[in-house]
Amino acid sequence: MNSNPHPPAWADRLLKGFCPPYLLEELLGDLHEQFEDHVQQVGESKARRLYVLEVIRFCRPYFLKRRAAHLTKPVLKTAQPFASTRDQPPHFLHPDMLRNYLKIAFRNLWKSKGYAAINVVGLSVAFCICVFLFLTAYLQLTYDSFHKDGDRIFQTYYFSNDPERPTRSGTMPLPLLPALKADYPELEAATRVIAGRKSLVEVKGNYFDKLVVQTDADFLKIFSFPLIRGNRAIALRDLSSIVISENMATALFGTENPMGKPIEVGNDADKRQYVVTGVIGDAPNNSTIQYDALVRPESWPGYQTGKDAWASNSHAVYLKLPPQINKATFENRLKPFVQKYFRGRLDELQKKGAKPDQQGDVFAVRLQHLSDIHFDREISSGRGAPIALVYTILAIAFFILLIACINFINLSIARSFTRAREIGVRKSLGALKNQLFVQIWGESTLLCLVGFGVGLVLTILLLPRFNATFDARLNLDYMLQPGFIGLILSIFLLVTLVAGGYPAWQMSKFNAVEVLKGKLSMKRPGILRNSLIVTQFAMSALLACCTIIAAQQVDYLRARPLGFQKDQVISIPVGTQVNGRQVLGRLRNKLVNDPSVLAVTGTNVNIGRGMDRVSSRSTSGYTYKGKDVTSDWLLVDYDYLKTLNIRPLSGRDFDRAYSTDSLKSVIITESLAKMMGEKNPVGLLLGDDADSTDSKLRIIGVIPDFHLYSLADQARPITMHISNSEPIHYIFVRVTPQSLAGSMEKLKAIWQEVAPQSEFIGSFMDANVDAWYQNEEQMAKICSLASGIAILLSCLGLFAVAMMVIEQRTKEIGIRKVMGASIPNIIVVLSRDFVKLVVIALLVAIPIAWFLMNTWLDNYLERIQISFWVFAGVGLSAILIALATVSFQTIKAALVNPVKSLRSE
Repeated sequence: MNSNPHPPAWADRLLKGFCPPYLLEELLGDLHEQFEDHVQQVGESKARRLYVLEVIRFCRPYFLKRRAAHLTKPVLKTAQPFASTRDQPPHFLHPDMLRNYLKIAFRNLWKSKGYAAINVVGLSVAFCICVFLFLTAYLQLTYDSFHKDGDRIFQTYYFSNDPERPTRSGTMPLPLLPALKADYPELEAATRVIAGRKSLVEVKGNYFDKLVVQTDADFLKIFSFPLIRGNRAIALRDLSSIVISENMATALFGTENPMGKPIEVGNDADKRQYVVTGVIGDAPNNSTIQYDALVRPESWPGYQTGKDAWASNSHAVYLKLPPQINKATFENRLKPFVQKYFRGRLDELQKKGAKPDQQGDVFAVRLQHLSDIHFDREISSGRGAPIALVYTILAIAFFILLIACINFINLSIARSFTRAREIGVRKSLGALKNQLFVQIWGESTLLCLVGFGVGLVLTILLLPRFNATFDARLNLDYMLQPGFIGLILSIFLLVTLVAGGYPAWQMSKFNAVEVLKGKLSMKRPGILRNSLIVTQFAMSALLACCTIIAAQQVDYLRARPLGFQKDQVISIPVGTQVNGRQVLGRLRNKLVNDPSVLAVTGTNVNIGRGMDRVSSRSTSGYTYKGKDVTSDWLLVDYDYLKTLNIRPLSGRDFDRAYSTDSLKSVIITESLAKMMGEKNPVGLLLGDDADSTDSKLRIIGVIPDFHLYSLADQARPITMHISNSEPIHYIFVRVTPQSLAGSMEKLKAIWQEVAPQSEFIGSFMDANVDAWYQNEEQMAKICSLASGIAILLSCLGLFAVAMMVIEQRTKEIGIRKVMGASIPNIIVVLSRDFVKLVVIALLVAIPIAWFLMNTWLDNYLERIQISFWVFAGVGLSAILIALATVSFQTIKAALVNPVKSLRSE
């Protein structure tokens, strides 16, 4: 005989087809109770036959008439005082019923303040973290999305199918754009964007550091930055025109109208006067192009010498295609352009054995969609965040939200057993299933609403701290965007439907007879409960593994040898308000007799990310004996190698005793010598084969390769030169280890003497190098924060499940103690099931974590190998945390007097 007999399900369905809904639940309860009595008296088989006969007796036309009357009869305006209201029950969404639900909800939540507090804390923390993460991802994913006709805007880039490694580069030479416009007049618009470091701007004797971007007149035709004053068609028509940002207009002119006012830009001999012809809106944070002012490139010093230099790449080029021409079509039409202007590069690649790629190109000029530029680190020179990081942030946000929902469900189901008798009594008094569902779901919705409200307040209060910790640029204005509002509302509805609706649906299905008899049991509760626990701890373990591996990779990159000694070196940005070469000379004179200073030098490229946050890169290309040679072009001053503690492999360092060193001498790295095919290139001339001997540069030394840029960026050979005319932007000072502590303050004081008009923003080079890996460190920090929150929420959920399970096993615990089980034995029995679930979660999470982090690490040329001990440590920690979480409830249950537990049962 079945230990838990049930009446025929088809008979119940038959009754549902005849009986009015508002009478069905009560009638089914009576019939099921009668069936249980018959099973005890006459056996299950006969009881099932009797049950079917009873159902058939109730399936009469009388019930059909009452059902039709209930569905079609209008409600009379004048109620009859003595008429029965059973046929016309109030609707469960009637305003009076809703007020009653709300009153009962507040009463129940106040009665269970601990339960409500746990849920509110869990939801508010999860929602706060999710808003931060969603805002971070939203800022990244909406980069450059505000431009009109953005689907027709592209950036050009070079593709080279080099046999060693296919490469792409987004920096273009100055003559490329005029050639494109001449050969392809059908282009709707095209512009260069040359954005370097800030320039000195003077107005009425006041000086400012502003980012002056060189661009063409079509800039205002391609991009949708709002022009507040001026005419788009003519604002950049003249070489003396300057368009300034709204913020710059306020800083320079206050409330005055800046139109037509003169502005001087540049230092000393490079100073040029412009006239304001437009005021443009400030570039938003999610814009790849940032600016304070726009001028024509033809007006900039040095343009005339570089306008025909096809081998010197320095800027980005943007095109706007006509609507009838798509990307693939125009790229195909660019092939004759490449044959015309890049014949030498094509020949060199073919000599090296380069083969055409899938598109049939050995070398090509291609287009990158505007919306993809920010995430393409190879083309954008590492300016954008890795797209993997953005997806990781989104995944973490959903993980935390899912864990919070699981936690809510577990707590609600655990609490349902304490409210079972209340639900049974309410059902016996006539409460319908839909009424109970709305009431219980209303309580959950109220909790979710409070949790989301508290989470929103936390978001507003903690936003400045989050921005400072993660170097983010989040703004609450993003939360007012329609897309973000829709996302938050969707999340709220999803949480209330899933986390609140499921427990309410389960509780409303409780059988009143079984509940009042103390026979409450949910169908297959273990599957749901165990699945939730496994899901929670799998996600927590996954985040923990990712956190540790990401931190190890950052530490590995920081510890890798860079080819120079970064310690004890202070980097000082010169700024725009002084002449860097003059300041370098004055600083040398001040420090020449200081025994704590070992070397002083200057350069135009900082190593690492300094306090000015400026990064620049210049490349030079030429043909050497028929070979295409490309390298980073680095301006240095005397003692550069000494300051960085780099020793030449052959040849010598720059020396003031040789007058030609500042004119026609260069030092190259070892990889450039290999690219030239020379074992000892010292004394050889470097330059295009077609150039005259007088225009070529002589190699005076070869040094080991060193990393001028991040290990995550493409490494290139380096050519170093000295020039008396090119500006010095950074000064490096090497100090002795003993004077390291007070050296920064000493230099700051001396700086006030040698450059009083420029702010001192020096920093240690080792800290600047660490800043190269800001994105990776940001990922590690976010994963660390998220994994901590996930573990906390998982422990809350596990605590709720432990409470629910132990409450159901109270009688079993009492019997075990009576039979002689010790307290440690009972703790082991109660805890081992949870440990099994955590082990299953680890078996699910560890392979996923290994695959994801291996894929992420493949983006680095220098990477760690994932250690087995990472997963072992996370697994052991997860098991210990789970044991610590359930130990409180298990020890409490094991210490209960068995007489009390058995008597209560």
